[in-house]
Amino acid sequence: MSQRVLIVNADDFGRSPGVNRGVIQAHKHGVVTSATLMVRWPAAIEAAAYARRSSLSVGLHLDLGEWEYRDGEWHTLYQVLATETADSVAEELNCQLKQLERLIGRPPTHLDSHQHVHRDEPARSALMQAGERLGIPVRWFTPGISYSGAFFGQDSRGTPLPDAITVDALVEVIETLPAGVTELACHPAAQHDHDSAYAAERIQELETLCDPRVQAAIDHSDVDLRSFAELDC
Repeated sequence: MSQRVLIVNADDFGRSPGVNRGVIQAHKHGVVTSATLMVRWPAAIEAAAYARRSSLSVGLHLDLGEWEYRDGEWHTLYQVLATETADSVAEELNCQLKQLERLIGRPPTHLDSHQHVHRDEPARSALMQAGERLGIPVRWFTPGISYSGAFFGQDSRGTPLPDAITVDALVEVIETLPAGVTELACHPAAQHDHDSAYAAERIQELETLCDPRVQAAIDHSDVDLRSFAELDC
C-alpha cells in the first residue's frame, strides 16, 4: 500500500434514478470507487443491477430518516422508525443488511448511514457491532481509515458552499491528503429527481468528479485510488 490511499465513496446510491445515473457515471468516467446503497427505495433495484456487473465496491447506507434545517430548526422529511431504541435500530439495520445481500448477491464492503445518524446512539453501537461481526469498516470509527467530508456543497445548516465542490477545491483535497487511508464522501446525481435540500450541488459534484483534472491530480500526487473492497483489512 502506498503512503496515501484515497477512497471516494458516493452516498445515497439507490435513492433515485437520477442519483443512480450520477453514481454510475462518476464510477465509469470519474474517481468514484465505492458507494453505499439505500436499500429501502425502489431505485435500489437498478443500483444493485449495476453493482452486480461492475467493480463498484458497495456498502450499506443505513437509512433511518432524513432531516432538513430551515427557519432556525430541523424538520423531519421522513422517519423510518416511530421510536428509535437500541433494539428497534438493530432490527432495522439487520433488515437492511439482509435486503442489501438479496439485491447485490454478496455482503457489504463497508457501512455508514444517511446524514451520519450513526455518530450517535443507538445507531452507533448497532453499526459498530455489525461492522465487527462482518469484518468491514464503519465510517468514522474504524482505526486506520480517516473520514473527510470536505467535498460537500453546504454547511451544517444548509447554507450553500459552491466553492467547496469545484475542481480546484477537490484538487486541493487530493494534493493535501494526509498519510494513510482517507475516505472522501460525495453525493453525485445526473438529475435532481427526488425531494432533497441538497439538489443543484449533486449535479455540480458529478461534473467535478468526472473532470480529468481530478484524476490528473491523483496521478501527479502519487495517491493510490482504491475501493473499500481493495483494502488490506
